Amino acid sequence: MSETPQLTPITLARLLEELHSISDMRASGEMNADQFEARFARMIGELRERRIDASRADILQALAPLATDGTLRPEEHYRLTKKLGLV
Repeated sequence: MSETPQLTPITLARLLEELHSISDMRASGEMNADQFEARFARMIGELRERRIDASRADILQALAPLATDGTLRPEEHYRLTKKLGLV
């Protein structure tokens, strides 16, 4: 039986950087709604597979402002936290 290699967890800073990046691309028109959705879904899948190198409280605290500053729409924020098992 072969063991699967352990993937390196993603840092919280990298997650926030990527969320800001795709949000900015959507706002500037570089990415349409379908492209954003595909990238967002792929990012969630990768996060679930690799995990985030931070505590649950730290992740929630870092993500909270993104829902209020417009980086993430409320439904995207909810989806992200729900899919990651944070709510």
